[in-house]
Parts: sequence; C-alpha cells; structure tokens
Amino acid sequence: MGFRTSLLVYADGEVADCLRGAGTADPGRTTAMLRRLTPGRTLEPTAPVGLWQGTAPAFGDVCAASFPAADLVCDQRLVSEQPSTLPAGLVAASAGRRLVMHAMDSVVDRFAFAVWEDGRLVRSLSLCPDDGFIEDLGERLPFEAPYWEADRNAATVPWPERAEDPAALPFHALALGVSALRALCGLVLDGPPGPDDVDGTAIGLHGFTARGPIGP
Repeated sequence: MGFRTSLLVYADGEVADCLRGAGTADPGRTTAMLRRLTPGRTLEPTAPVGLWQGTAPAFGDVCAASFPAADLVCDQRLVSEQPSTLPAGLVAASAGRRLVMHAMDSVVDRFAFAVWEDGRLVRSLSLCPDDGFIEDLGERLPFEAPYWEADRNAATVPWPERAEDPAALPFHALALGVSALRALCGLVLDGPPGPDDVDGTAIGLHGFTARGPIGP
C-alpha cells in the first residue's frame, strides 16, 4: 500500500454527506479558511491539484478546500502522531462541527486518526510496528471491530518479522488506515468508490506555500 495522508476535515455532519458532489472549492473562501485556522502564516498560492494528488503535500506546502459544509486541509505541519496534542486553536475551530484527523505514511507503516465532536475528543488511535501503540484514547469505533477481534479475520495482516514479539501489533496499521478513511470520510484509497462513498477524483484542492508559525 503506497499511501500517505496528512488530512484535517471539519464538517457540519457526516463527512461523506458534506463532501459528496463538492467539486472544486472557491479559492478566496479557501484562503480565508486557512487564515482563520492558522493565523500568522504567509500563504502564497500555487497550482491547484486533485484530492488524491494533494493528501500529503511536501513539508511547508498546503493543499486545501473550503466548501459550504466542509473544510479540508492537507498539511504535514498540522497533523501529529499524538492526535490529542493537536493545537488548541485547531480544535476550537471545530466548535459545533465534527473534526477528523487522518495521518498515514506507508514508508514507515505509521497511521493515526482522531475524531472530535463539537471540540471534544471522542477517539484517538496512533500506531506503527516499531513503536506499537503511541496513543489509544476513547471508545473504539465500529469500523475498528474486525481488527481487534481475537480470531484475526481475513482482513488483518500481522507483521511476519515480529510474529514472536508479544508487543507486535495484531493487524497491519495501513489496512486499518484505509478502512478509517473510508468509514470516517467516505474516501476510498484502494479501489473504486461504492454507491455510498465520495468520488475523490471529483474533488479539487487549492495549493499554497505556507511560511511562518501555525498560530499566534
């Protein structure tokens, strides 16, 4: 799985419902959203990209879109392997909304996700094979169930090189990461979208180079 994400999504409800048919966002609205989220940064517009080209921009770059019911920000500087430490200003911006963080890097098999409801953290999970569980907070969500079942059903893939290590993860982090993105955002990384999923190829992001601190 060659996937990388560094994604924050603010939505007025179910993310998939808010993104379905979204298209390409207005550039002015998107710039204003980024200025609210990360005051103090200088933003220089770059070329627009499709969602799948912009989920993990280079460090210092941002790909984003602001729609009437959802805001998307892809920025390596804004995600964390400990989601509960997300800067307070970014969490406060989710008041009255749902906030989803999704960060995945297939190079090191690292994955983290978190969900906030109206500014309250309800679930955070971060893990990788080298470090094991970095963060595991809140009640597990329904889509996680197959990965935690004792029988390790066919969807789970343990790491062979650590099979004798009792601290080894019981499933492949990236497999859970792909499932999380689909369950939380309706976005499918490993195949065509289903009837209830979002067509990620139809979502356009605006690119920026960002300089300066991410907050005051």
